[in-house]
Formats: sequence, C-alpha cells, structure tokens
Amino acid sequence: MSQQPSAAPAPTSATATATARRDWWRDAVIYQVYPRSFADSNGDGMGDLEGVRTRLPYLRDLGVDAVWLSPFYASPQADAGYDVADYRAVDPMFGSLLDADALIRDAHALGLRIIVDLVPNHSSDQYEWFRRALAEGPGSPLRERYHFRPGKGENGELPPNDWESIFGGPAWTRVTEPDGTPGEWYLHLFAPEQPDFNWEHPAVGDEFRSILRFWLDMGVDGFRIDVAHGMVKAEGLPDLGSHEQLKLLGNDVMPFFDQDGVHDIYRQWRLILDEYSGERIFVAEAWTPTVERTANYVRPDELHQAFNFQYLGTHWDAEELRTVIDRTLDAMRPVGAPATWVLSNHDVTRHATRFANPPGLGTQIRLAGDRDLGLRRARAATLLMLALPGSAYVYQGEELGLPDVVDLPDEVRQDPAYFRGAGQDGFRDGCRVPIPWTRTGSSYGFGDGGSWLPQPAGWGELSVEAQTGRPGSTLELYRAALEIRREQPDLGAGDAVEWLRAPEGVVAFRRGEFVCVANTTGEPVAVPAYGRLLLASGEVTETDGGARVPADTTAWWTTA
Repeated sequence: MSQQPSAAPAPTSATATATARRDWWRDAVIYQVYPRSFADSNGDGMGDLEGVRTRLPYLRDLGVDAVWLSPFYASPQADAGYDVADYRAVDPMFGSLLDADALIRDAHALGLRIIVDLVPNHSSDQYEWFRRALAEGPGSPLRERYHFRPGKGENGELPPNDWESIFGGPAWTRVTEPDGTPGEWYLHLFAPEQPDFNWEHPAVGDEFRSILRFWLDMGVDGFRIDVAHGMVKAEGLPDLGSHEQLKLLGNDVMPFFDQDGVHDIYRQWRLILDEYSGERIFVAEAWTPTVERTANYVRPDELHQAFNFQYLGTHWDAEELRTVIDRTLDAMRPVGAPATWVLSNHDVTRHATRFANPPGLGTQIRLAGDRDLGLRRARAATLLMLALPGSAYVYQGEELGLPDVVDLPDEVRQDPAYFRGAGQDGFRDGCRVPIPWTRTGSSYGFGDGGSWLPQPAGWGELSVEAQTGRPGSTLELYRAALEIRREQPDLGAGDAVEWLRAPEGVVAFRRGEFVCVANTTGEPVAVPAYGRLLLASGEVTETDGGARVPADTTAWWTTA
C-alpha cells in the first residue's frame, strides 16, 4: 500500500465558506472527472491525480461545486479501474495516497468538494479474498464471501443458473481447482475479472464500512456508488427464464438488480456518514425500471442523490421532456430528495452526438450524425438542465461541446465489453478520449507523451485555450450559465416548476422571477419577452414585447 498521508490542515476560509452552506448538495453542480482522460502530469499518456490537481483552478473558475472522480484505486484495469484490487490504495498509474491527499486539500482550499467512486458490487479477481478463495479450493471460508456454486449437469459442466453478464455471455465462470480439475463456478455480473461479492456474508459489510471510514478520514466529501442497484441477489439465485436479458434491464426488477435488501445496507452506511461533519453525501448509480423505484434509494435515512437515467435517455422532444421532468419531481417530492439531471457520463455516447442523430438509437451510438445540429441541441439541453430544480452533473469535456469519437480504429479500443461476443456494444471508448486543453501539441495539452486513446484531428479548435474568451463559445456559455445559476435566487434547489403556455414543441416554465424557454423544434418560434434576457444558447431577437427563439435554442429571462 502507498504511504499514508499526514493529517489534514485546518480549513482555509474558502473551505469554511464552502462547507458552511447548508444542504449544498440539493442544488450542486457536480463535475465528473474520468482521471485517465483529464490531464497527464508525467507524460506517460495516462491521466493522473496530479494532473487533476493542477487543473482544479479551471474547475473552480468554471463554476462547479464539487468534483466526482471515477475510480483511481489499485486495479489490474480489466474494466478501467472498476475492478478494484485494493480499496485503500491508489493505482500507481494515477499516483499515490499522498497525491490523493494533496488533491483533496487543494480542492478544499479552492472551495471545491471531492466525491470518489465506490465499487461495492464486485471486486477484482486479484483482490486478496478472491485469490485466497481460489488457492484454498472448495470449502474455503473465503468462497462464502463471493457466489461460488457447483455447476449443473452430470459433471457440473453447466452454469448454476441462466444469468447473463452485462458485458455479454454467461454471468458465471468455472474455476480450475488447485488439483487441476474443473471445479466450482463463480458469479460475475460484469467481466470474469470482476467477481460479485456475497453481501449476505457479514465480513463483506464489515469491510466496506471500514473502507468508508478510511476515505472519510482522508477528507472526501462523499461517494458515488457504482452499481448501487446491485449487491443483493434474490434468495436461491433463481433462473430468469429468458435470453437477451440486457433488453430487460431498465424495464423489470431483476433477481440480481434492485432487490429490496440493498436498502438495509444503505441505512447502515448513512449512520456512518452522519457521524462526520461537513454534510458528506452518497450518490447512487441506480438503474431501475422507473424513477419511482429510484426514489427508494434517496429516502431520508438512505442516500442523498440518485442519477436520473430516465432523463439522460430522453429524446430532444418537448412532450417527452415535460413528462420525465414531471415524473422526476413527483417521485422525489414525497421522499424529500432533490432531483438530479444529467446528459452524459463515461458509459454513454456524449449528448452532442446523441442529439446529432435521429431518436431511437439508444445511448451508445456509432454514427457522427449532423455535428452542427448535435452541438446546437446540446447547448440548448444544457441550459434547460441547469434551469431545473435540483442538482446537475457535467461530464468532463461537455463544457467544450465535445462530440463522441465514433471512428476509433478497432486496434486501439480498450472497452472490455468490445472484446466479448455479446452484451454491450463496447463503444464507450468514444466518450473517454482525453480532452483537449490547448490548440496544439502532441495531445492538445493533455500531457507531453501523447494520449492513451488517439484524439481526432481538429481537437485543438475545441480546446479550453481556443474557447476561452471567445464570445458565443460553448465553454463561455457554461461559465455564464453557472454564474447566473449561482446569482439567481430562484435557480438551484426546489421541487417544482410552473409550466407556461407555449407553442407546440416548446418547453416553457417559470420559477419565481426566472423563466426558461426551450425550443426543441427545427424552426424559430415566437414567444413573449418575459423580462430581461439573461442568456441564450443561440441568437434570440426581441421586438415589441415579443421574442424570436431560433430552432433548438434555450433562453433564460428574469422578470425582476
């Protein structure tokens, strides 16, 4: 394990100001950093924690409240760090615990909070428990901490049940026992290198409560829980009775996902979190059939936020948007949790490319589509998202209007799902290409030694350098929107909107003295001029008490 950091210093005034704000998470804008693709400090082509630390002033100036870091734990990297071998160590490719400590301290000094990923559904197959379970053979007590089962068939040659891996193929792998014979099978809902923990075993719960305290003592401000809907499996691990099970995800409660027993775990975790000062939070990555079931994860004694994947998958369509906004707010209101809004992350095609294509293609798209249309809609969707009540998430590079890189050569791909025969399309690499900071250079300012995934030609014109100070750039639009969001008292936290009458294809609502109008159609629309125009994603013209909102454009007004 890496060297332990020293004790944290007394908070600076900026930290005190940031942490003094009550319920900060109810209206927070949280920026997702995918560490390997954000900034490389040592020129090895891979982003690292020191790279993130050097870019923290950029994030402060952008106007976000917190930074969520995707996994940087010690890992064989079979699934880009979501296969954890040591939850209390930093993988050398990202740095050390001392680097993590410095990052947390610097973030706090800048008034930023740090949220780290937690991966409790499964470990790496290199985790000490699992390696010993294999070495000790059948009957090892450590096998009880995972899901080891004898196979079916005359010689145990068939998997214990019909569950399928999210990455394709069976969710079971047969082991070779220490004596060289084919033996038991173990469950892995993702890659074979990611065996699922058995959360019925008390040692698993004990271990993760200890892990929580380790990072809370380091000073992190919260945890994003990977596969928060996993962990607990239906008793007896019953067959599902169907194939192509991926098509059922998000539509039905599965025997391995969204089981009610998971909520007991989160109630225990919440007791630990509430022992710590500074309003630390939990954020759930919970893929559930309905937003109403998602609300179960954010009841007052459980987690604080849950990603709104129903919103992420909504088309750029006024009626669909109004429906999912209403359903989200209605579901969260009874449990007193804030709604969250998100358009992109490290697992889906960037929304600038999704919106560039016709609806109905899903969230992993391999077509570039109409780039100008996609960017126009992405900018408009951002202003709509930031105007809604609750908390918003921004994925690194979306503030630059980055599209997905859809033409990566097969030989450079690293998404593990790409190398399996079925399951996910395996094209997540396209949203993970390192982001550009400068117009020129071997990796457009990402680092001095190239980048682990190739960046497209022309990436430099989308860079932070190219867009900073340029009127109308997507980066300046984000900066302006986040500044207005902080300044306008009616923006941010809340649980309702007042819908306004609007032309077909237009979303219009009021929040106090603030008004948002989003034109999702391909033609300009005429609407009232609701007051003083604050910001727009396109060129809005105002005449004689009215306003002309261009196609695929969102505008903000204040009546104050």
